[in-house]
Amino acid sequence: MNKKITTLLLTCFAYVLTVCAQNISVSAPTHVATGENFRVSYTIANVSVDEFRSASIPSGLEVIAGPYTSQQSSYQIVNGHTSRSSSITYTYTLYAEKAGSYTIGAAHAKAGGKTIASRPFRIQVSGATRNNGSSAPNMHDDAVSPSHSSGGRISSKDLFVKVTANKKHVHEQEPILLTYKVYTLVDLTSLDGKMPDLKGFHTQEIPLPQQKSFHIEKLNGRNYRCVTWSQYVMYPQMTGKMTIPSLTFKGVVVMQNRNVDPFEAFFNGGSGYIEVKRNIVAPAIDIQVDPLPQKPADFSGGVGRFSISSQLLSNSVKAGTPVTLRVVVGGNGNLKLIKQPVVTFPKDFDKYDPKVTDKTKLTTNGLEGNMVYDFLVVPRNQGNYTIPAVSLTYYDTASNQYKTVKTSPLTVKVEPGDGKGTSVTDYSEAQPTDIRPIKQGMYDTIDTAHLFFGSVGFWLWLIVPFVVFVALVVIFHKKAVDNADIIGKRGKRANKVATKRLKTAYKLLTAGKQNEFYDEVLRALWGYVGDKLNMPVEKLSRENISEQLATRGIGEDIIGKFLSALDECEYERYAPGSAEGNMTKTYDSAMVAITEIDGVLRGKTAKKSGNVVRLILLFMAMSFGFGAISANAADNASNEQQASRNGTIAITTSQHGKRGAAIAATAYAKGDYQQAAACYTELLKAGESAELYYNLGNCEYRLGNITQSIIAYERALRLNPDDSDVRYNLQFLRGKTIDKVVPVDEMFFVTWYHSLQNVLSIDTWATMAVVAFVVSLVLMLVYLFGSNIVLRKVGFFAGSALFVLFLVSVLFAYQRKAALSEHSVAIVLSPTLNVKATPSESSSDAFVIHEGTRLTITDRSMNAWYGVRLDDGKEGWLPKNSVEVI
Repeated sequence: MNKKITTLLLTCFAYVLTVCAQNISVSAPTHVATGENFRVSYTIANVSVDEFRSASIPSGLEVIAGPYTSQQSSYQIVNGHTSRSSSITYTYTLYAEKAGSYTIGAAHAKAGGKTIASRPFRIQVSGATRNNGSSAPNMHDDAVSPSHSSGGRISSKDLFVKVTANKKHVHEQEPILLTYKVYTLVDLTSLDGKMPDLKGFHTQEIPLPQQKSFHIEKLNGRNYRCVTWSQYVMYPQMTGKMTIPSLTFKGVVVMQNRNVDPFEAFFNGGSGYIEVKRNIVAPAIDIQVDPLPQKPADFSGGVGRFSISSQLLSNSVKAGTPVTLRVVVGGNGNLKLIKQPVVTFPKDFDKYDPKVTDKTKLTTNGLEGNMVYDFLVVPRNQGNYTIPAVSLTYYDTASNQYKTVKTSPLTVKVEPGDGKGTSVTDYSEAQPTDIRPIKQGMYDTIDTAHLFFGSVGFWLWLIVPFVVFVALVVIFHKKAVDNADIIGKRGKRANKVATKRLKTAYKLLTAGKQNEFYDEVLRALWGYVGDKLNMPVEKLSRENISEQLATRGIGEDIIGKFLSALDECEYERYAPGSAEGNMTKTYDSAMVAITEIDGVLRGKTAKKSGNVVRLILLFMAMSFGFGAISANAADNASNEQQASRNGTIAITTSQHGKRGAAIAATAYAKGDYQQAAACYTELLKAGESAELYYNLGNCEYRLGNITQSIIAYERALRLNPDDSDVRYNLQFLRGKTIDKVVPVDEMFFVTWYHSLQNVLSIDTWATMAVVAFVVSLVLMLVYLFGSNIVLRKVGFFAGSALFVLFLVSVLFAYQRKAALSEHSVAIVLSPTLNVKATPSESSSDAFVIHEGTRLTITDRSMNAWYGVRLDDGKEGWLPKNSVEVI
């Protein structure tokens, strides 16, 4: 019973302690000196804290560090019972800036499911801090304040912001570049400060990298870590003396506390550093804004340097069909504040509100780029109409005077319509909405400096087989002549002629015409042996027939049968007995004699054909063997020379490429296009690849870099002109550029020719040329040494066709290699570019083009200029640094 009462009492006592402990105790000095640092601690005991909010600090006191959290726990054992007590402390370091009496309100916390608070307390600040020989203030109770070097506070020379303006005397609407640079000798970890809305200025902030990178800059004899923190482009809207007010930045500095309490440092993660909050004030700056001179009546409001251009997206339309006039205002200045250009259309044109596209970007030079105005009009009647020039009057800040620029008048031909009127005003056409996805998996790299076509190995594969072919033709020349003259012309004809005559003799036999029958059989026999022996019939005799057939390997019994057939034709017509029976006997004898002789001779021909096959196999073995050995030797020599130049042996990077491509594809899928672009750029350093350029183009498009995306796609198309994905994406992006250049029409067969040329790569065409050439030589050997007339015909015609294929393949490979190496295509980099009539800055403008436009370089003879031609035939000159050569 006593044990139960004791336990109950202990439980109640613990509960009372817990309830009483659920408040916040405060530890702080009641009096500090002016300029002194001091600590304020809030302690919460025996309860878990979910949230803590400090009291508001009155003006005159400044929090320079904190809060820092420390926890303590203790255990007691009384009569065998264990009790535990714990506490959590939040500590702030404050600075007494001004003398006075200050009340610090209550701090609040959520603990144990309840909201608890501390008591308010007062601190008296008076007098001055004791000087310990240092310029730094002391800590209350003789503790040393945190410091970055010697325990002192941060001075205005240790951390400050410098503000500069590129111009302090400007005209109304003339842009000013305002730059805030941070100079620090301390460890600045964060800084926050934004330009407020300023009356009298149109302000835009230039986007800078979020990750700041410091550099060393010497100022007033000291080396500071410096970074450009923010930049603004400001367009003054009022005149007179205008002030850009001071701007306060709130910074956090990490400082070393060398005299930190080791116990406190332990509960702060073992750190001897604290965070100090500082306000850094950037000074104000005055700007003198002069009014513009007397403004012309047609002043557009533009201040800067501008150009204007216009183009019809179609020069010939039908009545009732919409046509778009594109007017582009480009340059550097207050582009967004310029009035919309005024276009005077013919009275027969219905005009709609223009579509305005903003293609500007903010840079340190101000607002650059183009404002695009698309005017949609519908001509109602046929005829030739002229759209007058569109003018733009602006104030040129370079020459301090007003200037007027104009477009050229445009002519549109309106043809008779189809009579189908329409009241629909939305003439927009369905357009593709997105590019095609990236290419996954492996990719092929192309070393344009070491192609197979034109290499030593390529030429050896052509020369060695040809030399072997010529050698075989010379060695076996007589056999080729014999095959062509004897066997080819008369030997094969003998069978046909004899067969035809025997068929005629058989018809005479069935008709009972005895004399004609025997005469036809005799002609068949004599003609057959004359053709086979290549002897005129009038020079044939029984003796030379026997002799010639014997030399050709015909046996005596077969020769005897043939001579007997000749004798039967002479005697059977006069022999007694049945006339039909005698003719049948004679016919059979002639058939047997011719068949057996032909069989023996065919066997000989087959043997010769076997020799021809062996001859062809010998040619192929010699050609491919010598060609492979020579090509490998050439390649090995080239590799050894390359390794000698590099001082190392080349190793494969396929595994590295696989990993890099996989990382890039993963980053692209996650939307990290910046990392994906960096990966693809790194992979391209190992070798050019159409697939990598294509994927890089996709990344640049996702990042909003249209021009860089076009450049990547053009490089992919240069390596693989037949890639449909590249062509599709390139066409999609060209629809987003300003200039709509319509190529000059080419004949359909020229288009087909280029399409056929681009079906295969350069080295594939070269390989096909080598194979076609070698096989054509093999077929020519069949034609020269073959005994079968069908094979000889196949060898001749197929060999000729393959030789033509060889010539075409070499031509296509040559033209593709020439196109790959000439680098004649370029992409415009400047937002707006005036193409000159001659290579001189003072020359007149030929036409205006814009960022992302494709052109062809036609002349490189001038040092700083390119002669160029657009796809629509326009020609001119432009600076070399204004374009990117593909």
